Amino acid sequence: MEQEINNRVRNRWLVAAIIVIAVLADQVFKLYIATHFALGESREVLPFFLLCYVENDGMAFGIEWFDKFFLTLFRIAAVGVLIWYMHRLIKRGTRNSYLTMIALTTAGALGNIIDCVFYGRLFGYAPFFYGKVVDMLYFPIITNSAGECLFFRPVFNLADSYITVSVIAILIWFRKDLDGSLH
Repeated sequence: MEQEINNRVRNRWLVAAIIVIAVLADQVFKLYIATHFALGESREVLPFFLLCYVENDGMAFGIEWFDKFFLTLFRIAAVGVLIWYMHRLIKRGTRNSYLTMIALTTAGALGNIIDCVFYGRLFGYAPFFYGKVVDMLYFPIITNSAGECLFFRPVFNLADSYITVSVIAILIWFRKDLDGSLH
């Protein structure tokens, strides 16, 4: 019983540390880009990788489905559900690797929430909850002779990466965990 309690406490700290570190990395990178690049500016890191400062009102990869305020509230509600879900998983003794994936999904959502809630006000272009998400990672993997991107146009950020990678990992390697946790 005592070992089980110790494992729960350790797992809570693990999840919290993953979320805090991931969100800090995301926010430091975004703030650096927003304060050291002009909007639209690009710098080549490798021939197939550029840092490119763009802002978007939408979801991951610039997808726009909902009103900005509604999208921000939806993200906040989703993070609440994810935190509740992680709490439930920890109580059940779910393996750490699956908890890590859920923590990364949560961190990604939190990183983009921070942009939406505060960046408009911080940078003086919009009220709270109407900020734009800072994106900077651009991988024009296949281009034509004119330099136009033919494959992989989205510009994204670390938070988008956390969500995308963790969801793909869950679907590939953690389907049993996902199926078992929903019952």
